[in-house]
Amino acid sequence: VQLQASGGGSVQAGESLRLSCATSGIIFRNNVLVWYRQAPGEQRELVARITLAGNTYYADSVKGRFTISRDNRKNVAYLQMNSLKPEDTAVYYCNALRVGAAPGTGSWGQGTLVTVSS
Repeated sequence: VQLQASGGGSVQAGESLRLSCATSGIIFRNNVLVWYRQAPGEQRELVARITLAGNTYYADSVKGRFTISRDNRKNVAYLQMNSLKPEDTAVYYCNALRVGAAPGTGSWGQGTLVTVSS
C-alpha cells in the first residue's frame, strides 16, 4: 500500500494550491479519503473527508475555502485550497481507510508541506 501526497509549496496569503494523493495497493473506491494537517507544535487535525459516495466533511476552519474530491478512475484524491491563510501552514497528510475503520487508522502518505506567508 502506498499513498503519495504532493502539491505542497510556499505561497502568499490569498493564493491557492492543489494537493494530490496518489494511491496504489488499495481498492481505492472502497476507501474513505481524509486529509489531515499538522502545524509545528500542534496536534494533527482533520481537514476534510470524502466518502465512497462523494459526501464531504470539512473542518470549520477551512469550510468555504477548501474542496476535497476524488477520482476513482485514477485512484487519486485532491484537496483544492483557495484563499490560503498563514494559519493553514502545516504538513498535510492523506489517509485512506475502509468504511467502519477507526479514525486515524488505515494507510497514510508521507505528508506535503504547505507554507503560507502574509
